[in-house]
Amino acid sequence: MASISASLAVSAPVEVSTATPNRAFSGLSKSASLFAPKSVNPLSINNGSRVNAMLVVDPYNNLKYETLSYLPPLTDEQIAKQVDYIIRNGWNPCIEFDRVGSVHRTNFSGSGYYDGRYWIMWKLPMFGCTDAAAVLREIAECAKAHPDSYVRVLGFSALRQVQCAGFLVKKPSV
Repeated sequence: MASISASLAVSAPVEVSTATPNRAFSGLSKSASLFAPKSVNPLSINNGSRVNAMLVVDPYNNLKYETLSYLPPLTDEQIAKQVDYIIRNGWNPCIEFDRVGSVHRTNFSGSGYYDGRYWIMWKLPMFGCTDAAAVLREIAECAKAHPDSYVRVLGFSALRQVQCAGFLVKKPSV
């Protein structure tokens, strides 16, 4: 212990550089202001990085419904690939529709009660389905019968007894 404390007490001599004289701090110059002047155009705001304009999500007109709902509308080929994924995992495809498309309160405003938790099932789940084309045909039938509704595809696991996948395939035509 004594050798450790003795070695810590010895320090190397410090050399002072005389190349640059020390100047007293005179404050910030007018060009290095902490507050940037207000811009007339809000899209020209710069936050100091490479981002020139940052948009905030619109909380009123920006509802998200299921997985992949932030993407542009899926093509039939993309929907078929998602349905193939559901089938490969051994899940049962099911098609549902709803006019509102989100959880809402219509009939009762008490705590814990919400309408729209469950959508209306289009026919029965497609137990034993092995073809994505059959699911696409059912989606088209549902969309034709209910043009003012949202349509989604779900994948239910018979083993776990739960919904394992779900994505929106059609929004109502406005």
